Amino acid sequence: RRRFYKNCCSGSLEGIGRARGTIWAEHLSEECRRRFYKNCCSGSLEGIGRARGTIWAEHLSEECRRRFYKNWYQSKRKAFTKYAKKWQDDDGKKVIERDFKKLAKYCKVIRVLCHTQMKLLNGRQKKAHLMEIQLNGGTMEEKVNWAREHLEKQVPINNVFNQDEMLDVIGVTKGKGFKGVTSRWHTKKLPRKTHKGLRKVACIGAWHPARVGFGVPRAGQKGYHHRTELNKKVYRIGQGIHTKDGKVIKNNASTEYDITDKSITPMGGFPHYGEVRNDFVMVKGCVVGPKKRVLTLRKSLMVHTKRVASEEIKLKFIDTSSKFGHGRFQTHEEKKNFMGPLKKDREVQA
Repeated sequence: RRRFYKNCCSGSLEGIGRARGTIWAEHLSEECRRRFYKNCCSGSLEGIGRARGTIWAEHLSEECRRRFYKNWYQSKRKAFTKYAKKWQDDDGKKVIERDFKKLAKYCKVIRVLCHTQMKLLNGRQKKAHLMEIQLNGGTMEEKVNWAREHLEKQVPINNVFNQDEMLDVIGVTKGKGFKGVTSRWHTKKLPRKTHKGLRKVACIGAWHPARVGFGVPRAGQKGYHHRTELNKKVYRIGQGIHTKDGKVIKNNASTEYDITDKSITPMGGFPHYGEVRNDFVMVKGCVVGPKKRVLTLRKSLMVHTKRVASEEIKLKFIDTSSKFGHGRFQTHEEKKNFMGPLKKDREVQA
């Protein structure tokens, strides 16, 4: 835009540029027309790189379709019903096949739409989180074929990340609401005898420049900010509770040194979360946000050369004692063997 106004307004005055539009003179010089034509053509070339469209799968789950409604309960729930018929008749299949070929021929970037599986969690929310994920590596045709093969399929966590890998965590921090400067910027409190409050900034700037600088601490929103934490070490990628040969396997918290048959869920469950029954990722340190907030895990963008990034982690012990109290026992069997029969157990037997 800056280049366009610079070219048209230099020399003779041909038009008056405004924020809401441009008022042009009746007769424009040939030079101005030439410049205008040149800039308009350069702008139209950008349209080649725009999105070619989206190809949806035939069967979209209910949790995914809920994302396209504000009120699922009162709606007719007709989303993607007409589109799904394309996959069933011959004319629709030809259109979809043509769209796949166009993607492979013209596109420079392929992104797949993935959604979370809310039905696996016993939470309140039923609406899935929808996200675009870019495919890298290989030719465009290989990317399109890979995306087509994985339509309506699950992508397990161990197909994306590996043990001892460094990854980035993207999320939104805990919200703290509207806070003053002492809480928000940790400024020093004024003396006790200060008039009209002491949790303030004493001077917010000089007379001139006659405005408040951007670096002066002010009151406002604290928390609920988008943050990206880099270089989180993956300690373990665990498998959820599953059945193998008719036997329930839940020893995803046992190690080579601690062979106790116990799950990753501590006694009494995780506070404000509950039980972990699905695949999980254990990373070093903390992550942003409160319990149950959705996080985005990303491959690290850096080339790691430090020993910390390349070392192999062998966990010796995972603590599964209660997180509500002091946590004395690792499993319910251990507590029962130590405490003996309790009064509540006798009442159940009776």
